[in-house]
Amino acid sequence: MTLAFWMVLVCAMLPYLTVAVAKYRPDYDNAAPRAQLAAAEGHRLRAWWAHLNHFEAFPPFAAGVIIAQLAQAGQGWVDGLAVAFVALRIVYSVLYVADRPTARSLVWIAGFLCMAGLFVVAAVG
Repeated sequence: MTLAFWMVLVCAMLPYLTVAVAKYRPDYDNAAPRAQLAAAEGHRLRAWWAHLNHFEAFPPFAAGVIIAQLAQAGQGWVDGLAVAFVALRIVYSVLYVADRPTARSLVWIAGFLCMAGLFVVAAVG
């Protein structure tokens, strides 16, 4: 299995890390977690939003990795872009929870460019 494929697995796990931050509290209500998250504030609410954004970012990233592999794009490029994407998503999560919206947006753009780059390397071979 390639490094890029491992990054797909890591990326699939990221939403669960951020939701753990959102849910971790002494009075966590396992009977109604969504209602409790809907009423969240501060870093817990931002962690919930990061959780949702990870689910939005995952499909195009996974598709980009798979398509680049199927197109037999240069493995170094595919691995590098996949690792960079995941690293940026981790930084994105930290910035989101820390309430750093400008830096978070810049990191999001860089991650988006990595994802788009997977399609570019697939197209050019």
